Amino acid sequence: MTQMNAAMFYAPMDVRFERIEIPKPGPGELLVKIGAATTCGTDIKTYERGHPTIIKKTPSTFGHEFSGEVVELGAGVTSFAVGDRVCTCNAVPCGECFYCKKGHRNLCEDLLILNGAYAEYIVIPARMVKTNVYKIPDHMTYAEAAVSEPLGTAVHAIRRARIEPGDMVAVLGSGPLGLMLARLAVLRGARVVLSGEITEERRRVALDFGVQEFVDIREVSDVAARVDHVRGLSDGKRGVDVAIEAAGFPSAWEEAMQLIRAAGTVVFHGGCKAGTTVSVDTHSMHYKEHTLIGVYHQDPDDYKRSVNLLASRLVDGRKFITETVPLSQVIKSFERVRRFEGIKFAIDPSKME
Repeated sequence: MTQMNAAMFYAPMDVRFERIEIPKPGPGELLVKIGAATTCGTDIKTYERGHPTIIKKTPSTFGHEFSGEVVELGAGVTSFAVGDRVCTCNAVPCGECFYCKKGHRNLCEDLLILNGAYAEYIVIPARMVKTNVYKIPDHMTYAEAAVSEPLGTAVHAIRRARIEPGDMVAVLGSGPLGLMLARLAVLRGARVVLSGEITEERRRVALDFGVQEFVDIREVSDVAARVDHVRGLSDGKRGVDVAIEAAGFPSAWEEAMQLIRAAGTVVFHGGCKAGTTVSVDTHSMHYKEHTLIGVYHQDPDDYKRSVNLLASRLVDGRKFITETVPLSQVIKSFERVRRFEGIKFAIDPSKME
C-alpha cells in the first residue's frame, strides 16, 4: 500500500478527503500509523479561518493531537522500535535561540511545528523524536494518549499560577482545556469553581475531577451577577486566590480580573483574536497588587509531565473523549463541539465511513 486517507485543508471552510502518498521517514525520523487524532479548538479555528503558523501553504494536511504506532524507522533511530506505541507534542523548540537559552523554550524563535494528524500516517521529525516523543503504556488507549498535547499547555499554565493547597480557584471556560485546568488545580489542593456552558456531560466530568461549584453562563448571563456569585463563595467575599481564563474572549479576560482578591493572580490561557484589547482597572492593579500572567504553549518538561499524569490516570484522558468517529466525520465533529454536543472527538483516520 502506498496511499493513505487524509483530510486536506485547501482554504477556510474547504477541507477535502483524499488519497495521498504515504510519507517516508528520513534520517532520525519515525513513520507513525495514527491510532487516534483528537479534535481541538485550534484545529476548529484553523478550519474556519486558516492559520498563518500551522498552515503556511495549501493544500495541506492538518490536525495536531494524535498518538499511534511506529511502523518504520528513519536511518539512525535507536531509541524506538517498530511496534512501539507513542505520543508526541506537535511542537518542539530548537534549544539554541535567545528564548530557549533564557529558559523560555515555549517561546522558541525557531519552533518546529508538526501538522497532519487527520491522516492515516504521519512522519515525526528528527528534532521532535529526540525531545518530545514518548512510549505509552499498554493500558492507555490511543485516544487518551492523544490528549497529552493540550494537557501539556494546561500543565504549563498551572505551573505559572503557583496555586497553594487550600486556595480557591475560578476557571472560566468549560471546554476541554477548562476541564483540564480544573482537574490540575484540584490536584494542587484547590477548591475549584468552574464557569462556562455547563452541559450535563461537562458537569459529570468536572464532578469526577473534583470540581465543587459551577456557574452556567447560559443561566447567569449577567457578568456582574456572575462576579458577585463567585466572589460570594470566597473567604470573606474577598475574591478567589487565582482566576484562570480558558475561553479565549476579551470579555472573559476582563471578567477574570474582577474575580480575584487583593494580591490575587489571573492566568490568561485562552488566546483571543489578534488586535483585540482589554481594559484594566488601574486602581485595583496598583493598590491591590494584582498579578496578571499570560501563558502560551508549553515547555518540553510540561509535556513530559502531561504524559505521566495521563499514564497514571491522575488525569483520566478517557473522560474527555465523547465518541470515536471515522475520518469523514471530522468536520461534523467540529460542528458538534461548537454546539456543545461533546468535549472531544477521537478521529480514526483508517476509517472513512
